Amino acid sequence: MEHTYRLVISCPDRVGIVAKVSNFLSTYNGWITEASHHSDTQTGWFFMRHEIKASSIPFGLDQFRAAFEPIAREFDMRWHVSDTAQPKRVVLMCSKESHCVADLLHRWHSHELNAEVVAVVSNHDDLRRMVEWHDIPYHHVPVSKDNREEAFSEVSNLIDSYQADVVVLARYMQILPPELCAKYEGKVINIHHSFLPSFAGARPYHQAYSRGVKLIGATCHYVTQDLDEGPIIEQDVIRINHSDSIEDMVRLGKDVEKNVLARGLRAHIEDRVITFENKTVVFD
Repeated sequence: MEHTYRLVISCPDRVGIVAKVSNFLSTYNGWITEASHHSDTQTGWFFMRHEIKASSIPFGLDQFRAAFEPIAREFDMRWHVSDTAQPKRVVLMCSKESHCVADLLHRWHSHELNAEVVAVVSNHDDLRRMVEWHDIPYHHVPVSKDNREEAFSEVSNLIDSYQADVVVLARYMQILPPELCAKYEGKVINIHHSFLPSFAGARPYHQAYSRGVKLIGATCHYVTQDLDEGPIIEQDVIRINHSDSIEDMVRLGKDVEKNVLARGLRAHIEDRVITFENKTVVFD
């Protein structure tokens, strides 16, 4: 498949934004294959994503950025452009539960994700054989109350050494320290086994069971310094009833978790997610 450039923009809403961007692309014979726009009337903010045939543009990304910069300044844009020929580099983090990691590795192995899984980091050694079967480096970094600072310093060094574009907490059961959350803002995706903001924190299925809920779900969101309160990327639910035990809810919930995480990661690596304040615009 021919590679494309993805131009993603957010800026204060005003007349002429789409026309200006379209005119810029047409000036260079840019061929738009997908266009998405959203105007938020509450905040007065505008969001857009264009996918452009790379072969239709007579220069590379660096020249594209230089040529587009005057327009970005004129409209006070937050923007970036990426090339699908350069897949995003993904580091997965996990603990003992395997369902999310196994699902993402399968999707990667089956070429369903246009990304490179470059490493897996875990605070346990349980999933090493599964990961190394895929010829992916596995790094065991134990975390305890006595070594948290040293452990997360090592985690940060690993993320940097692999030049990761995105870190996925695939049921990683440790809380990232605030300095890591700040350092990798907008680059760390988490799956929470609850339909946030309900039942945040630990043991959400037990919380849900005690409340007799009829729907359980999962939430994929960006990690921030506020636990389980980052911008939400993707959510889904599944119906249950009074006859379902906690074990049934955990089993059903795992299916929702892995699907929601995969959809959220796909949206991120395809540059379909734009964050604004503590919300997201996610273009289909």
